[in-house]
Amino acid sequence: MSAPTPETAENSDSARASLEALRTEIAKAVVGQDSAVTGLVVALLCRGHVLLEGVPGVAKTLLVRALAASLELDTKRVQFTPDLMPSDITGSLVYDARTAEFSFQPGPVFTHLLLADEINRTPPKTQSSLLEAMEERQVTVDGTPRPLPEPFLVAATQNPVEYEGTYPLPEAQLDRFLLKLTVPLPTRQEEINVLSRHADGFNPRDLQAAGIRPVAGPADLAAARAAVAKTSVSPEIAGYVVDICRATRESPSLTLGVSPRGATALLSTARAWAWLTGRDYVTPDDVKALALPTLRHRIQLRPEAEMEGITADSVISAILTHVPVPR
Repeated sequence: MSAPTPETAENSDSARASLEALRTEIAKAVVGQDSAVTGLVVALLCRGHVLLEGVPGVAKTLLVRALAASLELDTKRVQFTPDLMPSDITGSLVYDARTAEFSFQPGPVFTHLLLADEINRTPPKTQSSLLEAMEERQVTVDGTPRPLPEPFLVAATQNPVEYEGTYPLPEAQLDRFLLKLTVPLPTRQEEINVLSRHADGFNPRDLQAAGIRPVAGPADLAAARAAVAKTSVSPEIAGYVVDICRATRESPSLTLGVSPRGATALLSTARAWAWLTGRDYVTPDDVKALALPTLRHRIQLRPEAEMEGITADSVISAILTHVPVPR
């Protein structure tokens, strides 16, 4: 691998500083949730998508809107319901009486950051239309492919405690999400801070009044992606990633282990994390840091393991403990 030129290194450092500033900017609107912010940035660097899981009212929508405002990107939100049609997301042909022709009316998927709220509340046909757009990064209507904007990220949410009237995403579709991030309830002090902000007049619908300003843009993101692509991976690290994923396929607690696509995803997210922390090479700690959010939705527990209280996170954590770490 050739050494980076001074200009390339300067662009990389500038892009990293801009993306690090996102934390401070988003914190003006969202209290806590640092891991979710980091996960969204990693997904943007890897050109992946994110599944956010958390109970209602933990600022999932606000988090995505604050990220979009800090990056100077467009964002749209779709509330998924049982009667939502695929065309409600992708767009459709509309007859124009003045020209006597059909014209394409873009749907909300034509944005940079799409918040798909409660994706498991809509039927599989509508889920599939969104997942196709995520995978192909284009929408085909009436035989004409229409590319989606770049960057493009889907942040889909689902409620972990309410399953009545839902259509759970099958494993093959879950595998299309780069990361599954859990958005926890705030600590006591964080919740006090939230109430204090609202008492002082904070309006979550007016991010400009909250003082959020763009601290990075598409150019910074492009420079960051180029730098991440040059982050080196040793054969030992690649073997470590493979060993972790193969261990999930042999776990007695699982009926489904991580696929090769999952191994590729873990390597990609580890590279992005390594670059964000200021290195141009990946370490085993980078792999460990991203293993849970990258792999937790790509495995399936045996029913008897679930009855014993075993979770996906506990299985992966145990595997990380037992798989030999390269020196």
